[in-house]
Amino acid sequence: MRAAGLVTASFLMVLGGVVVFDAVRLGIGWSTDGPKSGFFPFWLAVLLIAACAVIGVQAVSRADARPFVGRAQLGPVLKVLWPAVALVVITQWIGLYVSAALYTAVYMRWIGRHSWLAVLAVAVLFPLATFFIFEKWFLVPMPKGPLEAWLGQ
Repeated sequence: MRAAGLVTASFLMVLGGVVVFDAVRLGIGWSTDGPKSGFFPFWLAVLLIAACAVIGVQAVSRADARPFVGRAQLGPVLKVLWPAVALVVITQWIGLYVSAALYTAVYMRWIGRHSWLAVLAVAVLFPLATFFIFEKWFLVPMPKGPLEAWLGQ
């Protein structure tokens, strides 16, 4: 467990450092109309780095040499990981909304063992709600695939 804590804390500290660097570039102070663009990312990254430093100290002080994930625990972790990896991979070809519907359906049925009615309802309604929130209300374009192109989006 100690190695996993150190690796995770180190990775997140580096990520926090990248955010701090870019936030400083954007400006972390106050202007006449409020905080500059980098103000909130800077302080969130500082908090992330501080939390990771605490986790790193705790990991070093522990003498626990048990593995982070045993063989019996690896199966359920991979069962969650593979659908997420598939979502990321297929999004570039079929778009975010269709891949999110597929991901939600597979995850709910395979992992959650929900009824087909619940699976279909959530797998259709969640991407539709996401589409309207991002595309229509916030006007943020998301990756689209052939189905959205066929529907004129």
